[in-house]
Amino acid sequence: MTTSQQKETYLDALLERGYSRRDFMKFVTFITAYMGLEHSMVSQVAKALETKKRIPVIWEHFQECTGCTESFIRSDHPIVADIILDSISLDYTDTLMAAAGHNAESAKQKSMKENYGKYILIVEGAVPTKDGGVYCTIAGRTAVDILKESAAGAAAIITFGSCSAYGGVQAAYPNPTGSVPVDAIIKDKPIIKVPGCPPISEVMTGVVIHYAVFGTIPELDSIGRPKQFYGKRVHDSCYRRPYFDAGLFAESYDSEEAKKGYCLYKLGCRGPVTYNACGFMEWNNGVSFPIKSGYPCIGCSENNFWDNGPFQERLVNISGFGIEATADKIGKVVLGVAAGGAALHAIATNVLKRKEIKESIESGMENEKHLNS
Repeated sequence: MTTSQQKETYLDALLERGYSRRDFMKFVTFITAYMGLEHSMVSQVAKALETKKRIPVIWEHFQECTGCTESFIRSDHPIVADIILDSISLDYTDTLMAAAGHNAESAKQKSMKENYGKYILIVEGAVPTKDGGVYCTIAGRTAVDILKESAAGAAAIITFGSCSAYGGVQAAYPNPTGSVPVDAIIKDKPIIKVPGCPPISEVMTGVVIHYAVFGTIPELDSIGRPKQFYGKRVHDSCYRRPYFDAGLFAESYDSEEAKKGYCLYKLGCRGPVTYNACGFMEWNNGVSFPIKSGYPCIGCSENNFWDNGPFQERLVNISGFGIEATADKIGKVVLGVAAGGAALHAIATNVLKRKEIKESIESGMENEKHLNS
């Protein structure tokens, strides 16, 4: 990365790569909405990207499968990929950079020295600590040593994926390598957790752009995740939610009920306890997400999801209203739930509608059979 390139603004970098200002404004509108900002903020985001210099980024890879990087470079929006791969001044990443060996390490050391206190450190992968950290070494150095060195001069750290955010499947019982998340080692830097296995590409980009625009980390929840992307449960934005409220559940995969959109709770869906943007941002050009594809949410953006029981075993004792506690007691628990009158009324209404909805669906299925016979 040359000095002139480092002095480029985000807009300069995009124009140089053949994008028009119209393309730029489309991207700004797109990413502003994804960041959860009001439409009136579009002009502020545009001005920042027009005038601010690109932030240098150091991207470390430790104990992981590179799935987060794979997700990152496969965004449906072309500028989303370019804003990360080109426009943010990505000075070092094991997976994507052309240089290797001593040249790669020299580029990283040079960038960290010249931009001390100003660069963003992105970490993908857990950090093994057992036996002196020997289970992940790069050029003869442990991940622990490399992380401490890279974090020392970082303005902020972003952990991409559940491995760096929580320890990942590497930390699953019995955790033979002593894998830990980044915040178990680094205590003196602001850390933004972007969990998921992998996270959504646009979520990853939105977090970086938020820091680039405002110079601060976004508002975080109690465990360090940005609220604009992890502020709601998958359950709350799921298109199958009305069937859950009405007590209509698929009992098996590929059943008629599952195909008709019945709730997948009984098949182990973790949507009621998982906070992520899957339900409203979706994946693959906004086409689908696991539940929409017919498979229950496994809760990959939650801590310890890998040890929270078999994925196909349904949850019990979900916090919230009685109707959410168990699918077998719908209607019976409503009278005993100590909740507000409006909430009780809403639940009771859903329970009363259960028979009506079920009959309507079954009637539609019968009509379909007659038409096909």
